[in-house]
Amino acid sequence: MITKRIIPCLDVKDGRVVKGVNFEGLSDVSSPVALAKYYSDCGADELVFYDITASAEGRRLFTDILCDVAKTIFIPLTVGGGINTVDDFDRVLKCGADKVSVNSGAIRNPQLIYDAAKRYGDQCVVISADVKRVDGVFRVFAKGGRENTGMEAISWIRHCVDLGADEVVLNSIDTDGVKNGFDLEMLAAVCDAVDVPVIASGGAGSVNDFVTLFSTLPKVDAGLAASVFHFGEIMIPDLKRSLADHGIPMRL
Repeated sequence: MITKRIIPCLDVKDGRVVKGVNFEGLSDVSSPVALAKYYSDCGADELVFYDITASAEGRRLFTDILCDVAKTIFIPLTVGGGINTVDDFDRVLKCGADKVSVNSGAIRNPQLIYDAAKRYGDQCVVISADVKRVDGVFRVFAKGGRENTGMEAISWIRHCVDLGADEVVLNSIDTDGVKNGFDLEMLAAVCDAVDVPVIASGGAGSVNDFVTLFSTLPKVDAGLAASVFHFGEIMIPDLKRSLADHGIPMRL
């Protein structure tokens, strides 16, 4: 049986890890290099590194910090933020990333997914979708949740997978940082639409939220969280033992 993954997320702004609620009100947390080493050492299965203002500020991702993070850890690393061209994929992969996450760049140019998958392989391409309910419809947002694209989210995600994305990170803006549980309705819709790994992001507040996630939606491959890990509200070894005790396959 394939084990489920627990993935901490480093949202990086101006060289520091930050965290907010519903993608707003960002506050400083820690050094990305120090946090990355901590998570690598304490049993995280993978790590996600987002340069969260690169797209909105129209600049390239900060590669010096990324290189330092990649040299520090011994788990797979997914990197996103300001990925607009195949050359951006190349630059980030050469810095030590294992997978590259695209969001705003793919919205502007969906061909980017196809071109990157052809050059580097599907396994390198992750579509990260920031999704929020607007009048009862799941809509895709760009530029770190700042801009409503008007696109319906489920069809967009399916299109990205058809183009070559081999993994989906679903970021629910509605539940981000609220700590009342993952967005099960939104996740179920995505899991029904695609047959690639789906990572749940947004809403984790307790160990039970992860238990509920994997028990309710066995097709979800991983749970991603930030603040509950950053501030020690959930310790990853304890979380993984609890999930295993509930019959959810874990790498311990």
